[in-house]
Amino acid sequence: MASGAIRRLQDRVLGLSRTGIPSSTSEIWLLGVCYKISESESSQVADAFTQDFSSFVLMTYRRGFEAIGDTTYTSDVNWGCMLRSGQMLFAQALLFQRLGRSWRKKESEGYLEILELFGDSEASAFSIHNLILAGESYGLAAGSWVGPYAVCRSWEALVRKRREETDVKDHSCSMAVHIVSGSEDGERGGAPILCIEDVTKTCLEYSKGETEWTSVLLLVPLVLGLDKVNPRYIPSLLATFTFPQSLGILGGKPGASTYIVGVQEDKGFYLDPHDVQQVVTVNKETQDVDTSSYHCNTVRYVPLESLDPSLALGFYCRDKDDFDDFCIRATKLAGDSSGAPLFTVTKSHRTGDRGIAETSTVTCTCEEHEDEWQLL
Repeated sequence: MASGAIRRLQDRVLGLSRTGIPSSTSEIWLLGVCYKISESESSQVADAFTQDFSSFVLMTYRRGFEAIGDTTYTSDVNWGCMLRSGQMLFAQALLFQRLGRSWRKKESEGYLEILELFGDSEASAFSIHNLILAGESYGLAAGSWVGPYAVCRSWEALVRKRREETDVKDHSCSMAVHIVSGSEDGERGGAPILCIEDVTKTCLEYSKGETEWTSVLLLVPLVLGLDKVNPRYIPSLLATFTFPQSLGILGGKPGASTYIVGVQEDKGFYLDPHDVQQVVTVNKETQDVDTSSYHCNTVRYVPLESLDPSLALGFYCRDKDDFDDFCIRATKLAGDSSGAPLFTVTKSHRTGDRGIAETSTVTCTCEEHEDEWQLL
């Protein structure tokens, strides 16, 4: 399918004509950073917002890469948007870790090293080639549609695999991945529970016993309704973007996964993976490499209430203090949710320690809703 035809299709699905910064003067939250647009300084704040937004790493459909595994697929057009959305979130976590939240787009060795990890070949640690291989048991396959739950589990499996194959100092695999799940066995039932005891165990296993705590990426697969996100969850979704640990949302409408990186009122600003671009080889040794295809200057937004209810939240915690701060914020958020928490926090699986936040239930589980995701 031609790139123009794909763009027209996504215009109908997502409403991509909604572009630019809305005229509202209410606060914009972009992955933990607040932009307050007032009449007196709107241009200055808007410029800062745009510079921040355009510094996020964009991953899109690519064509012309080496075939995936034993298949003949040399492009992910029409089926890889959720995989690309996941790459964007993971790349953003690495940017936070290595370059800091205040980093803005510029050529640097650390930046190019991150992009190199997401190249479209098996030689790149976090390529869709390796992600599909790691996620085979969760239904990932070239040419197949998948939902956010499967992608989250696949990232967990890929990082674990990389960790087992490399030493402690390997920089391509520099953070643990923990899935905040809906039950103690990690698969189904109730609102997801962030168990501090489990996160500590994940970090310890990831460091191979070298240290009790490491940087950790928390992924929270959710189902927040039937056909659309239940409006009762919208305030909590908005609030997560005020967390300094926020990595946004993997989600979109049925047929079109995106990476939502900011919110204003009831709108979500997102990066769109549906442009088709030629493969680009990036590495720190390449002189004058063109990285423009990894960034987007067009600000698009979608009403949050129109999102498919199957989505996933991401949070990056740099160290134990950062994680403790996140738990305090998450506990307060659950307490303010009027009985509809996105997830809850508990110290351990022992009954007596389940006192940080009471658990609740969501409409259905990720696995039950997974087949309803039809992603292009």
